[in-house]
This record gives sequence, structure tokens and C-alpha cells, in this order.
Amino acid sequence: MAEMIPIKEAAARWNITERRVATLCKDVKIIGAEKQGKRWMIPADTQKPVDQRIKTGAFRKTERATKRPLPIGVSNYCLASSEYYYIDKTMMIKDFIDERPMVTLFTRPRRFGKTLNMDMLRTYFEKSDKDTSVYFRDKKIWACGQKYRDYQGKYPVIFLTFKDVKFDTWEETFAAIRDIFAKETRRHKELLASDKCDEYSKKTYEKLADGKVSEVELASALLDLSAMLHKHYAVAPIIIIDEYDTPIQQGYQKDYYDKVIRFMRNLFSGGFKDNQHLSFGFLTGILRVAKESIFSGMNNLSINSVLDNKYSAYFGFTADEVMEMAEYYGAADKYDEICQWYDGYRFGKTEIFNPWSVVNYFSNECEPRAFWVSTGSNDIIGEVLAQADEETYHRLTALVKGETFTTFIDTGVIYPQIKSNPATIYSFLLVTGYLKAMKTTPSFNGDFMCEVSLPNREISLVYNKEILQRLENMIPQPTAIAVQEAIFSGDNARLKAQIQTLLTQSVSCFDTAGENFYHGFMLGLCALLGGAFVTSNRESGDGRYDIQLKPTKKGLPGILIELKAEKNCSDEKLKVLSEAALQQINDKKYETELIAAGVKTVYKYGVAFSGKKDEVTVGRTWQSGG
Repeated sequence: MAEMIPIKEAAARWNITERRVATLCKDVKIIGAEKQGKRWMIPADTQKPVDQRIKTGAFRKTERATKRPLPIGVSNYCLASSEYYYIDKTMMIKDFIDERPMVTLFTRPRRFGKTLNMDMLRTYFEKSDKDTSVYFRDKKIWACGQKYRDYQGKYPVIFLTFKDVKFDTWEETFAAIRDIFAKETRRHKELLASDKCDEYSKKTYEKLADGKVSEVELASALLDLSAMLHKHYAVAPIIIIDEYDTPIQQGYQKDYYDKVIRFMRNLFSGGFKDNQHLSFGFLTGILRVAKESIFSGMNNLSINSVLDNKYSAYFGFTADEVMEMAEYYGAADKYDEICQWYDGYRFGKTEIFNPWSVVNYFSNECEPRAFWVSTGSNDIIGEVLAQADEETYHRLTALVKGETFTTFIDTGVIYPQIKSNPATIYSFLLVTGYLKAMKTTPSFNGDFMCEVSLPNREISLVYNKEILQRLENMIPQPTAIAVQEAIFSGDNARLKAQIQTLLTQSVSCFDTAGENFYHGFMLGLCALLGGAFVTSNRESGDGRYDIQLKPTKKGLPGILIELKAEKNCSDEKLKVLSEAALQQINDKKYETELIAAGVKTVYKYGVAFSGKKDEVTVGRTWQSGG
């Protein structure tokens, strides 16, 4: 019998991913491969299959014309599932029917498919003059049998989305929510002519449809509208509210938080708490906002956060889904790159890719960028960091260096806690998508202790540009230009002076600052300079450098920075530390990556800190032609 080897060994021999080998086995592209239990085994003497896929960008562009278009920004389920490349998430319907929770709240970061999934639920359950089953007959839910098909098209539905309710005042916000209710009410025009609804109900309908209701009247709109639908159809409706917490976040930022909280509390109390005219309810948001009693007394509420296992595979893309998508668009060879940039999220026990970024990656001819960060405001992140104490800032800069730490996570974190309790920053960053929970352990009070890290390269860039770049507000433009000139010319005296000026003017609390703080300070400063791709704590040569600036244009120098920090250093000792940092760059051959990339000149900086003092020692490497 021929010797058999596992997928892992074959992948290493052939220099391809294990997932690619598994796909080749499934597609019967490897002669003699067989499944032993749950594992594929491959004859040891089997040669690597010839990759017949054409991998040029020109092919992808030509090939894509014959493929389904990518669903960028498409949140209409009927459209997405019939005319675009659609990843089937309909088994979410089966899981819900099996569980049958009365009211379900899903919390996930922005752009992870919440709105599309809610529209999928609406389309599946809603009574309609059209035969909407055609949008599910080729989907997984339809193959589950008649039990589940019987739910299709059987309920009236109230569907509201608050995702665009972002205004500066409560008056504007109230007007926007009132308009949303008016449009949804008019969508149910059958109620106006219904012989099941009394005159009082019809007057209520007209006021809602015309947008002529007071705040008190609008707060009872869910209850009123669901009661009318129940009477008309003799079936209690399903209520779906998408991105319920968007107005709440805006209220916190624009100082009408208490008003919007009071309104939401009354609205949800009428719509979801003890509402006899409700079959099921669904809500989505980023935060749970539990401590404001918005869901007070709702013992029928099932909460599914980023740490829960239920429904974990339905928001975002799984690894198998991304691989299948890459195969479809002729880019399976790019899978490892997609993983580095957009993988790394973990919802419950499920590995998740950022769906918005993956779709945009394929649309951008497989050129990686930080797509997700450009999709929404990160003002809250800036406010969070403004409240951060020294320990918090040290921890965040450590994350950028690739480190992890264990911290308390409260998935019910609310906006006011950001100012009153800096420790909540990690909870907020986790639920909003800026952190990944690697290991999760329930704590005594129902919350969690989590080991956290940055999910992927995209989020690392976000930290550099959005979090660490808060330094931009403290650095005058002339100073930033002077720093840039000093770095790119190797002028250590000028660089030393500029850094010391920034340390003196911009930040306090330097007496106890450690190396992580200065690492974050320099990393954020470098991120402001432009003209280079900034990376941190990556392997090159015989070690891991602190900071590298790889030029984006030919002819520009590369930059390597190694940092040292000690408390209460004399000037002489500080100089010795900076020289030791430079020596480390040379001894560890950190310039290896830059030279391999064709960079002709590499400036090397050993930078030492002590309190508000700094010392800089500079070295240089020239290659032929430099």
C-alpha cells in the first residue's frame, strides 16, 4: 500500500495553502486522494496538480465580465440573491425557526451584513402579492423541507431601518424617525380600507402615514401599527428594526443622548414588551445598550453578540465562503493575502472575514486596501482615546506591535461609560470591530475575560491612521514637515530637536512612560509623514524591527527605527542607549527586507527616550546605484 500523507504535509511540499489542497481533493484533482474519517490523505508520491487557472489581472477583468457582479452596497435581498454574487445565509432562517425566540437582538460591527440579513428575513416571512418563494427555491433553506417552507410568506412585517438617522439635534432626529414610520405605514395601505380596523385605528393610521404625530404618539407607533396589522390579517406581525442604536450613538456625540434614550425606551416597551400583537421581533445594532433600560423588563429578549456561538456564521464570511468566492473569480492564489488583510475576526467560535473588505478587494482587482475604515465615522474612537489613561495607551500601542493581553469585556457597554470608566475602551473596541477575542472565559457576573489582539493587517493600518494619528492634532504642520525632512535626510541633530519639542509640548506623564508608549508615539508620528508604507514589529533579517518605512516611490530611501527607553537616564546613558539601538539594527540585519525590495539607500535610526528627553544616532546603508 502506498504511503499516505495528510493535507498539511502536501501543502508544505507544494508551497500552497492547506485549504487549496483540500479543494483539489474535493474536486478530484489529486489522483489517489481519499478521505479517512474527517481527514483527506494523499499518496506521498503524488505530484502537485498543474494549476490551469490564469492568474493575470487582465484575465480577471475579462473573466469577471462573464461572472455575476459583486454586491457592493446592495442590501436588498431579492436583488442581491438573484442578480449578484450571493453567499447563501438562509440557514439563519432555519436556526431561528428551530429556536423560536420571541425577540432577538443581533449586535455586530458595521458593514457585516446586518441590513441584508434583516431584509432576507423580511422577504422570507412577509405576506406579499408577489410570489417571493422564487428567491429561496435555490437556497439552502428550501432544501430543509416543508416544515420550514410553511413559514414563507405567512406574516405581515413592520420593517424599519435607522442606519441613516445621523443628525445634529434631537428635533431633526425625531423628524427623521417620524418620516421612517410614515413611509412604513404607507407601505401597509391595505389597512386604510380594511373592514377589520375601526375608525379610531384608521385615524391613527392616517396621522402616522401623514407624519403628523407628536413624540408621545410616535413612541406608541409600533404597538398601534402591529395591532392594526394583527386585526387585518388575523396573524400577528413580525417587527424588524435595523441599526436601532445609530440615533443613540449620534445622540451621545451631539448632546441629546438622554432624549433619544427616553424615546427608544418607550418605543421598544410598546413594540416588544408584552405586545400581544407580535409574532416575533428582530433588532440589529453595534451596541447592546443594556444599561439604559431600553429593553427593561423584556424577559423575551435573546441577545446574540460577537462572543456568542448562535448565528455566528451568518454575519460576515466564513473561510470556506471566501475560498469559494476566490475560486469563482479566478483568484484562489490570493487566498493567503485575503487572510492576512481581512480575516481574523472571531464571532463565538467561528472564524470570520470582513465581508465589505473582501468584496471590495475582488472589485479592486485584488489590490489590498483598508476598505472598511472608509465606510463610516470613527469619531467615537477618537473620543474614546481622548479619555484613555497612560496604561490604556500603552496597551493599545502594544497591540500595534503584535502583542496580546487579557481584559474584562462587557458586551453591554454604553456610550457614557467611555468618559466615566476608561477600562470600557476594550469592550467598545471589541464590539465595534477594532479588536478580536482570541480566548474567551465567562466571568462570575455574566460578562467575559478575553485575550484580545488586532484582527488583521487592515485593522493595524486603522490603528496607525485613525487611532495613533490622534497625534496629528498636536503636531503643527511646519513641525511635521521638519520631522519628515530630518528623517529622510539623516539629520539626527534636527530630528532629535524636533522630537524633543513634540515631547515637551504635546504630552504629559512622561516620567513613568515605558517603551510601548514611545513606540506608539513614533509609530503615530511616522504614519503622518506620507511617502512610505509604515510597518511595525515585523520579521526581517535575524530579528523583528520596531518601525520600518518602506518607500512608495522609486528612489526614496527606506527608514528603520529601533527604540529604547529607560527612566531617569543621564544624557550620557541616553546616548549609549541610542547607539545600542542602532547597533541592534546592524547586528540583526533589519535592512534585509528593504534591500530585497530594491531600496538603494536605508537610513537607520537608534532612538532613546527618558521622560521628555531623547537621543538619536543615525546610520546608513548604500547599495550599488544608490
